[in-house]
Amino acid sequence: MPPYLAGVALDLLSLAMTQYGAQILWLRGEQDFLGNRYSRKHLLRFDGGVDIPASSSPHVVPVPMSDPAAVDPEEAFVASLASCHLLWFLSIAARRRFCIDRYADNPLGVMAKNSDGKLAMTLVTLRPEVAFSGDHLPTSAEVAEMHRQAHDECFIANSVKTEVRCEPVFGAAQD
Repeated sequence: MPPYLAGVALDLLSLAMTQYGAQILWLRGEQDFLGNRYSRKHLLRFDGGVDIPASSSPHVVPVPMSDPAAVDPEEAFVASLASCHLLWFLSIAARRRFCIDRYADNPLGVMAKNSDGKLAMTLVTLRPEVAFSGDHLPTSAEVAEMHRQAHDECFIANSVKTEVRCEPVFGAAQD
């Protein structure tokens, strides 16, 4: 285990087979689904009780079939990477006894064709800005090293090229 993780109360090895889930709900209602005139708005529901309005990106599906006020999958992907990096950075800084007062990031994801010619999120750039306080302040080199370590440990960044499986669940009326 890297020395900057010394003293972590949570045994990270116990997470090796942890499962995470969410509920995704879309309802047609009276919309013209077969005519391709249906809203892409849906709900992301998480086990902590948080419901997040979601939709396709208006860059992909035009308004009014998408909702620009809702979170789209591309934004959620970028935010997930940035959030994971933030959490690791905070943990590493705390263990090094650096006090953080504020951490802000404005990450940006780029969708482009990948090496297979498929549209994909090909680049995500994190732009964290961290404010420290107290007598023990990190040097620029120490801040850069903590960001490198946070990136190396981030579960989401380590998962970007993961296997994705599709296991459909069918209703009893379907054969």
